[in-house]
This record gives sequence, structure tokens and C-alpha cells, in this order.
Amino acid sequence: MSNFFQLLINEQLKLYIRKSTWVMYILVSVIILGLAFLVNFTQSIDAPGSNEKYQDNNWKQTLQQENEDLKKEMEKEEMMQGFNTRQIEKNNYYLENDIQPSSYDAWQFVMENEFLLYLVSLFTIIVAAGIIANEFKWGTIKLLLIRPITRTKILLSKYVSVLLFALFTLLYVLVFSWVVGILFFGINGMDPHIVINQSEGYAYVSVIQQILEGYGFQLVMLVMMATFAFMISAIFRQSSLAIGIAIFLMLAGNAIVGFFADYSWAKFILFANTDLSQYANGATALEGMSLGFSITVLVVYYVIFLVLSWVFFTKRDVAGQ
Repeated sequence: MSNFFQLLINEQLKLYIRKSTWVMYILVSVIILGLAFLVNFTQSIDAPGSNEKYQDNNWKQTLQQENEDLKKEMEKEEMMQGFNTRQIEKNNYYLENDIQPSSYDAWQFVMENEFLLYLVSLFTIIVAAGIIANEFKWGTIKLLLIRPITRTKILLSKYVSVLLFALFTLLYVLVFSWVVGILFFGINGMDPHIVINQSEGYAYVSVIQQILEGYGFQLVMLVMMATFAFMISAIFRQSSLAIGIAIFLMLAGNAIVGFFADYSWAKFILFANTDLSQYANGATALEGMSLGFSITVLVVYYVIFLVLSWVFFTKRDVAGQ
């Protein structure tokens, strides 16, 4: 076991010593800072949703006046019908439940930055695609295999290293977003609540709960795509091929499911099951699906990806490398 941990440490050192890895973290940092500046600028011109104007004792009158203004705007501009109607419903929820809209803070900034996990998935795919293929490309695979360590341990150390990178990068997005959010917007306690629109209508929910659910659901896609790219890297020993296929499927997954939606077997497609948030929202991508079904399908795909990676890596002859 000590050999495995030494391998894992070596893989982490090789990964984080590369300039490309730090470029990824720098890019994420710049994007988060840019988003903070953008939101701060938007709030400075008192855009709808900033909620700063509801922080005095007259917040109910402010909401009522806003509803009147929104109704007048709908009468003049039909294109605002949908947005204004939803905003009026939200304002009425505040009024009917005597909930004062909270000001925008760091927790909401973290929640809104959930979409950055698509970028984390992209970075993880790049790492997973290259962690095996680059050993063959650079000719260092022989140096690994001549050591008195099984190929299974070597493969496992590389895969765990990929998962650790994904986890560390996800946590970096979360923590850095929170720190930047505090500097720009402050913080409304350690368990703030906001009103959001869910499948059953508006609800008063914990922001932290939404963060955990949102980031947790995105983690499923992240792990599955990283494992797929890892498998392609092990089979074909080409990082560019693994990156290209994995990114294409990640971006086109929903379109693929939609194209075959009329077929009964479409529910077994990987990308019909990676978004587990569909069950939290009370909807499913295809008929006949359930949370248990999707988890089972994901586990089967996951095992297949790992088995194929193991078979091709452990059985391959590297004498000619």
C-alpha cells in the first residue's frame, strides 16, 4: 500500500509541476474575478434582482410599487410579458409570506458560479486524456513498468490522481468564489435563505443546500466524463483523440439523447442519466426513467469504462515503445 501512495504522490507532483495546470487555475481565477466585477457593476446601476432597494423598513411598499410598474410595462411592451409576470409572482410570494428579500451576498455568488464546473469538467478531461497517453508519447512508460509495482497499481494511481484533480479544482472554484464574493458583496450569515422558482412554484430555500445539490449533481457528470476520457487514453494512447471525443460527447450529449428520444432504448444512453438534478426538479429526460434507474445505468457505464481501461493497460505490450 505504501508503494501505491508513493505512486499517487508522484502523479500529483507531475501534474501540479506543469505550467498548463497552473494556467487552468489562473484562468478560473480570472473568470471568477471578472464575474464579480460584472455583478458589482450591474448592482451599481440598480438592476432588477440586486435586492439592495428592499433593505429598509419600507420594503413591502417597494415591492408593491415595483409590481405596479411591471404591470404598466407589460401593457406597453408585450415582449416583457413573460419576465415581468414571473417577477410579479416572485414579489407576491415575498409579500404573502412576509419575507424580506435578502441582499446579494457571497453565498449567492457561489451558487451562481455552479456553471463554472463545466470548465472544471473540460480541464479534468484534458488531464485524464493525457495522464496515460503522454507516458507513451514521451517514452516514459517503460520507466514506470520496470519498477517492482503491478500495472494495476500504476493505473489506479493515475485514475485516483485524476479524481483528486477534479475534486481539488471543484473545491477551488467553490472556495475562491466564496472569498471573492465576501470581498465584493459581503455575507448574510452562515445559512442564508432566498426565494427561487422550483418545479412546484416559488419556495424559500437554503442557499447552502442549493450549492451542495448543484455542485453535487455537476460532480456526477465531471466524474463520468473524466473516466471516459481516461478509458480512451488507455485504449488508444492518444490524448488529442480522448480530449476530442470526450468534449464532443459532453457538449452534444443532450442533442444525441433528443435525436434518439423516440426509441425505447434511448433511456440507456449515458447522457440521458448524467443529469440527476432532473429528478430534484420533478422531471425526467425520457419516459420510464427514475433516480434508481439512472444511478444503476451510471454504475454500469462506470464499471465498463474502468474495466476496459484496466484490460488495455495491463495487457498491452510496450516492448516497441
